[in-house]
Amino acid sequence: MSDIARPPLPGLPSGRAGGVLATYGVWIAAAVVLAVLPHVFASGLALTAMCLMGTMIIFALSYNMLLGQTGLLSFGQAVFFGLGGFLTVHAMNVAESGGVPLPLAVFPLFGGVAGLAFGVIFGAVSTRRAGTAFAMITLGVAELVSSSALILRHFFGGEEGVTTDRTGLVHLFGLTFGPQIQVYYLIAVWCFVSAAAMYALTCTPFGRICNAVRDNPERAGFIGYDTQTVRFISFSLSGLFAGIAGGLAAINFEIMNAAQLGLAQSGTVILMTYIGGVGDFVGPIIGAILVTYLQVALSDVTDVWQLYFGLLFIGMVIFVPDGIAGLLARQRPLLLARQLHRVAPFYALALVPGLAAITGLSMMIEMTNQLAVHVSDGPAMAFLYVPFDADAPLPWLVAATLLAAGTWLFLRAARAARHAYDEALAASRARGRGP
Repeated sequence: MSDIARPPLPGLPSGRAGGVLATYGVWIAAAVVLAVLPHVFASGLALTAMCLMGTMIIFALSYNMLLGQTGLLSFGQAVFFGLGGFLTVHAMNVAESGGVPLPLAVFPLFGGVAGLAFGVIFGAVSTRRAGTAFAMITLGVAELVSSSALILRHFFGGEEGVTTDRTGLVHLFGLTFGPQIQVYYLIAVWCFVSAAAMYALTCTPFGRICNAVRDNPERAGFIGYDTQTVRFISFSLSGLFAGIAGGLAAINFEIMNAAQLGLAQSGTVILMTYIGGVGDFVGPIIGAILVTYLQVALSDVTDVWQLYFGLLFIGMVIFVPDGIAGLLARQRPLLLARQLHRVAPFYALALVPGLAAITGLSMMIEMTNQLAVHVSDGPAMAFLYVPFDADAPLPWLVAATLLAAGTWLFLRAARAARHAYDEALAASRARGRGP
């Protein structure tokens, strides 16, 4: 796992003069962006998507504490997300029925406490092993909890789940949290605070020891650190923040069901983390925003959107194993040495045939879906607003040509871009700006 090391993260104090702005400029900018976003994207759909993005950012960052920082591949992160959400829902219902004067803003803490408690319980068992054994144990825990959700109906509500009403709680400062924009700002504050806390944790000695356990557990143990204890603490803290994300999801949707405990939810957070970039703090943030946006956008366009996510994941793992954040980090020395202009035309040259190949593949998927799943609707369909019949030979010929020619040209352009990148990197190193 040593290949996931990254350059210093944004916002890390460098020791240079510059004051608060130089040290915390990225965080100040993030706070401003979170405050301004709902005024730029003010539609109901945009607010709903941004609320979901904020929740998923916390969830993805909590998973990165395991995989990226400590090197633990878990298939059960949704357990803490779901249990935190269920406990939050029940706490809200008890507070509403009993007249407990607690404002809505504090209820994500109930999710965090649940995530931490179950993180301690399950972590005491699963972190005794690492590697493949750890991954299989978390898979078993995920199946155990997911199946229990359909048995313990009093707590989990069966297939229907448990509902709540966020507007029935005490209204602090006149906030009813009925309007979606009020929910957005609640999630945004918790997202900012949680992200800052998780980032601060990576800068502590404990965070560095987690990296040591990730990169070389034998050597970390040799110098006196108990690697099992380090994994256990990281696992428990990861459950804490995943539970907070689950609590925010419960507040946002006002319902929790068994699906949010299952492997599909755990798979989604793995997808976000890998696509954004494992081990890089901003990687899961990028992945959570991108995957959430694609979920919202693609689900309205096609009913096989999950297939596209699978293909995207495979492509990222094969061609960009360090994720989008890693790809961007590679451009940093070129940008500092003012050599990026030598590579940018090659990137654009590779982008065109790449888009053509994706178009051809998407066209073939949609035509197959039309003929196999929507056969009762007939062969007539439209792709990119172009109508045609899916059983006609010409659309298949066009799709196959786009896929084959686009893939061939993309591979050639990618090799040329790689060669141009190596030359530009060598030039930046000669100027003393490269790594």
